[in-house]
Amino acid sequence: MNKKLMALALTAVVGASMIAGCGGGDKKEAAKPAAPKADNSKKLIIYTSMKENLIKGIVEGFKKANPGIEVDYQSAGAGKLMAKIAAEKQSGKILADVIWTSEVPDFYKMKDQGMLENYKSPVMKETVNPFPDYDGSFHAARLGTLGVIVNTDKIKTPLAQWSDLTKPEYKGKFGIANPALSGTSYMSVALLEKQFGWKLFEDIKANGGRVGKGSGQVIDDTASGELSASLAVDYITHGKIAKGAHLQMCYPPELLVIPSPVAIFKGSAKADAAKKFVDYLLGKEAQTMVAAQGTIPVREDVTMPNKYFKLPTPKEALAKSIKINYTEALKTQQQTKDKFAQIMQVKK
Repeated sequence: MNKKLMALALTAVVGASMIAGCGGGDKKEAAKPAAPKADNSKKLIIYTSMKENLIKGIVEGFKKANPGIEVDYQSAGAGKLMAKIAAEKQSGKILADVIWTSEVPDFYKMKDQGMLENYKSPVMKETVNPFPDYDGSFHAARLGTLGVIVNTDKIKTPLAQWSDLTKPEYKGKFGIANPALSGTSYMSVALLEKQFGWKLFEDIKANGGRVGKGSGQVIDDTASGELSASLAVDYITHGKIAKGAHLQMCYPPELLVIPSPVAIFKGSAKADAAKKFVDYLLGKEAQTMVAAQGTIPVREDVTMPNKYFKLPTPKEALAKSIKINYTEALKTQQQTKDKFAQIMQVKK
């Protein structure tokens, strides 16, 4: 083949290849472009210490009410979340838009550090307010209660007073979550210390009181019979009872009520969506979900279910609760945790 014919042949081959590449003939189709990856930066991100059985339903309800807003959440202990937030802040950007936990002093600390958006929800006027110094930095989204749960196979007489924990039937069998790891446990320790002093904890330790890692663990240990009783969170306990656990929640007269604040981080790129979430959380639909889980809502117009639990109304709960100055509690937070660890002989 001469050079001219060879050139014509090569031209024909290249042309055929180009036609095939454009979809002609029975040749292989061109590879399809990869699907774009999901952009998580467009999602409203919530950090919360609420358990899955509470937060999941609320998020799903919010998404249904706001179909144009994508939401993701991370549920963990308050201590772990605050450590995560501190690390993110140090790196220059907090990834979450909303935070909802039960360790009230953390919110005063974040407020003092200028980390929270000031937002006075229009729904706030429909709720009870446990914070006398409310300024819009955060809102109470539920009124959590803690009481003493007893394993009814082990304890036949329900506890009536906090001092009952020093009786023989509780010897070596009462547990409390470590306040260094649990926000609700810290607040309950701070409240009880304010009301009764450290002597209550000294007496509990003298009676063999034990310290567990988290709020959920001590409840599980009580349900299994490893413990006969424990200081326990309302809605986690009621969820266990609903599933058949032999537990009973006992509320002494001095009620432990711990508000769970919700706040928006300052500088959130999704501040509008975050405000809508706060509004929804304080609204009747979400607060009905809160009550259904066995914890006190912040609305008086929500009916409290009584099948597994006997909780007071929001106003009654605040009236019966041990009062505390949260600003002072923040100042003594580490001191309180250290003193508890010393009395209860918690290994660091």
